[in-house]
Amino acid sequence: MKKLQMISAITSLLIATPLMAQTTIIKNINGYTLSGETLIKFSAISFTNDTINKTYQPGETVDIASDVVVIDGHGKTMLPGLIDAHGHVLGYGHSLLRVDLVNSASEADAVNRTIVYAKDNPSQHWVLGRGWNQVQWLNNSYPSAKSLDKAFPDKPVWLRRVDGHAGWANSKAMALAGITSASKGPAGGEIIRDENGQPTGVFIDNAMELIIASIAQPSRSEDKLALTKAMHSLASLGLTSVHDAGIDQNNINLYKELASENNMTIRINGMLYLPSENWQQQLAQGPFKTHDDMFIFNSVKIQADGALGSRGASLINDYSDHAGHKGLLLHDKETLQHYIDFAMNAGFQVNTHAIGDNANKLILDLYQQAIAKSNTKSLRHRIEHAQVLRLVDIPRFASLNVIASMQATHATSDKNMAVTRLGEQRILGAYAWRKLLDSNAVIAAGSDFPVESPNPFYGLHAAITRQDHNNSPQGGWYGDQKMTPVEALRSFTLDAAYAAHQEKLIGSLEAGKKADFILLSDDIFTMPASQIWQSQVLQTWVAGKKVFSLAEPSVAK
Repeated sequence: MKKLQMISAITSLLIATPLMAQTTIIKNINGYTLSGETLIKFSAISFTNDTINKTYQPGETVDIASDVVVIDGHGKTMLPGLIDAHGHVLGYGHSLLRVDLVNSASEADAVNRTIVYAKDNPSQHWVLGRGWNQVQWLNNSYPSAKSLDKAFPDKPVWLRRVDGHAGWANSKAMALAGITSASKGPAGGEIIRDENGQPTGVFIDNAMELIIASIAQPSRSEDKLALTKAMHSLASLGLTSVHDAGIDQNNINLYKELASENNMTIRINGMLYLPSENWQQQLAQGPFKTHDDMFIFNSVKIQADGALGSRGASLINDYSDHAGHKGLLLHDKETLQHYIDFAMNAGFQVNTHAIGDNANKLILDLYQQAIAKSNTKSLRHRIEHAQVLRLVDIPRFASLNVIASMQATHATSDKNMAVTRLGEQRILGAYAWRKLLDSNAVIAAGSDFPVESPNPFYGLHAAITRQDHNNSPQGGWYGDQKMTPVEALRSFTLDAAYAAHQEKLIGSLEAGKKADFILLSDDIFTMPASQIWQSQVLQTWVAGKKVFSLAEPSVAK
């Protein structure tokens, strides 16, 4: 019996391990890739195992050996696999398992969705969800615990805002957390109160931890399930790589485990969140990557301020719609300097969340000093979001070799409140893609999912049109800041790869690079720009393996 088990184990290993190189050619395709800034067309692609051999120009003869696997692309469009340079994979995975409040029409609608979810998941001790956005509601006001209390008098509820920078709790959740009228908001956070000084149930930025501390954290197996579910979902949208913006040591170990099990559906570039548990010891071990490049870890994520929608973004002058309020810095200057210096000296790329013009100026100032001291200009440090900039700070990105990691859909989501928050002058340096590109800055595109949809075609559409899905406003919101279609594709491919030091590995379909690509139903370069967001992914291939097919719902391992 033992001998049979051993033979079976050896046989399984041989089946799982390639014994010889397998070459595949996909022909009859409408292919696009980038070479530098030039868009190149091709009609066929050859790859062996996970590496591209060649792309064939239209009309070029494709030599096919007898042992080659040949696939007919039926004229469909092929693009390099798209890369999201800023997402939150674990949070997205858990959001797929929680109340979805994205695009809820009102506070009442959000409560009703929560009721439906709770009825379908009665065994959960806490009701958790995410996605509400009071700016989209008619009253434009924060929600309150009272509306949740009617439906949930005895079960705690915690619902995070769409941007993750505010949370909404019911009275039961606040009671479990020990929140009273005497509770004080921590530095970098705020407890929203009513006219009588009572907490309303909304907690901003660092104050959210007052509630979160009372919530039992997901188990390791639940986190692993969430990561796996998220990667499968992201692959179905055409993403072959994601920069996971803010993970901890546990996440790193889970990714390593998934990679060792050959269960990484897409590539992940992890950024260690500072501060997180044992972060100094983790950085002391140096950068890491798996042998197959499916998981790499060479950067950190720091958060300087909050978000614009919750008025947590740190501005130099008062919010235009809130006199006396300038937003929040989540760390003082000395603490930020410590994190930046430590990471740069350890040889890590530093990626800092900065949304307001004060936060962006401060981080650029700190980067300038730290880069000079550590001699790490070549590490291509990044500012995540780079959302509201002083015009004089825009040229500093290129001069410091700092990458602007930006999310195009933030502009189309924020257009209904950004001018109100910033006024007519500051808005000229906000979501300023064209100004950054014209100053020779590199823009790495992403979505910030689950804050926004991870669908990269939403981002391509927003970058090219600066319109929402209703083609509004006409001509685009501050349409002079649009990207060209080639620039938009580059921001989701080569420049996103460059932002992870992976431009020689992925980002374009060229000989020697990894066979990461997608097949689409439409040609994004010939279809109406207004319809790009509706593009349908037919297949997603990572490292020469098909991980998603629209006709095969469950092909990813």
